[in-house]
Amino acid sequence: MKIHFDWRIARVVDDNGNILDELIWDGHRSPSNLSKRLELMKNDIQIDELSILQSRFPDSIVMPLGHLSDPDWPEITTDEEKLLNDASIILAKKGVADSAGDMDRRLDMLTSSLIELRSTWTTLESRSIEWTLLFIPEIDLKLQRSEIPLTVKESKSISEVAKSLKLTIPAHNPSDHEWISLREISSMVIDISRNINYIEEAIREICLEYIPSLSLLLGPISAAKLVSLAGSRERLARMPSGSLQVLGAQSAMSAHRNGAPPPKHGSILFSMPQISRSPRWVRGKISRFLAGKASIAVRVDHFNGTPWNQEVVDQINIEIQSIKNKFPNPPRRK
Repeated sequence: MKIHFDWRIARVVDDNGNILDELIWDGHRSPSNLSKRLELMKNDIQIDELSILQSRFPDSIVMPLGHLSDPDWPEITTDEEKLLNDASIILAKKGVADSAGDMDRRLDMLTSSLIELRSTWTTLESRSIEWTLLFIPEIDLKLQRSEIPLTVKESKSISEVAKSLKLTIPAHNPSDHEWISLREISSMVIDISRNINYIEEAIREICLEYIPSLSLLLGPISAAKLVSLAGSRERLARMPSGSLQVLGAQSAMSAHRNGAPPPKHGSILFSMPQISRSPRWVRGKISRFLAGKASIAVRVDHFNGTPWNQEVVDQINIEIQSIKNKFPNPPRRK
C-alpha cells in the first residue's frame, strides 16, 4: 500500500492502483492558509490528512511524488490554480523577508558594495585631484591632497579654492560648465567617502556579533571579506586552512594551473600587516600559521565556542614575531 498526496488530497492505494481510503483538505481555502500548508509540506511536516491515513494504514508507504504518476489523480481546477498562485506569491514574499535575517547575504551585500565604492572613489578622487592641479599646479600633494575635493566642493570658483589652500590665484579659469563639472566630481568623492564610512561601520557591527573571534584576529573588514569569498560562515568554517589561506588569489591560482608557482596567500591575508610588512622569505610561513588560526577562529564562532579575547590574539602575534625572529635572513640559494 502507498499513500499519494498533494496539498488538496491524500489517498491510500494498493499495488493495483485501487483507492482504499481518501481524505480531502476541508479547511478554509484561502491563500494565507494554503501558504502555511505549503510551508509545512516544504519542511517535511506531515499534514493532518496524511497523519490520519498513516494511523489507519500503518503498513503503508508515503510517496511524496506518487501523485505525479497516478493516472487517476484529480486535475487541478481553475479556482484551485488561482489559489495556488496567490499562495505562492505569499511564500515568495516571505522568503524575501526571511532572507533579511541571513547574515551571510547581508555581509556579502556590504562587502561587495564596499569594494565597488572604493574602486569608484579611487577613480573619482584621482580625477578631482588631477583636474584641480591643471589650474593650481603648486598644490603640495603630500600635505594638501586630502583637502582638495572638499575645498573644491565648498568653493564658488577656482580662485576661491586657491585662496582656501593659501596659494597663488590661478592665471586661467575654467568655464562655468567646466567648473560645475569639477565641483560635481569633487562632491561625489566626498559623498562616496561618507557612504564608505557608513558601510564599514555596518560591517563592524555585524561582524562583532556574527564572527567575533575572526574579527578580533583579522579585523572586521578582512573577516567579512573572507566570509563573502567563501560563500558563508559555515563554508568558511568547514574549509581547510590551506584553502582559506589562498582566498582572493584567483589569478595566481589560474597561473599555477599553467605551471607558475603556487600562491603563498590570497589578497585578504596579504592585506594583514603581519604578512605584508614581513620580509618576503617568511610571508609563506606566516600565511600558513595565520590561516590555521583564522580557520580555528571561524569554527569557534560558527559552532558556538567561547569567543576569543585580546589575550589569545596577542599570543598569536607573539608567535608570528617568533617566526620572523627564527628566519631573520633569506635562505641561501642552492
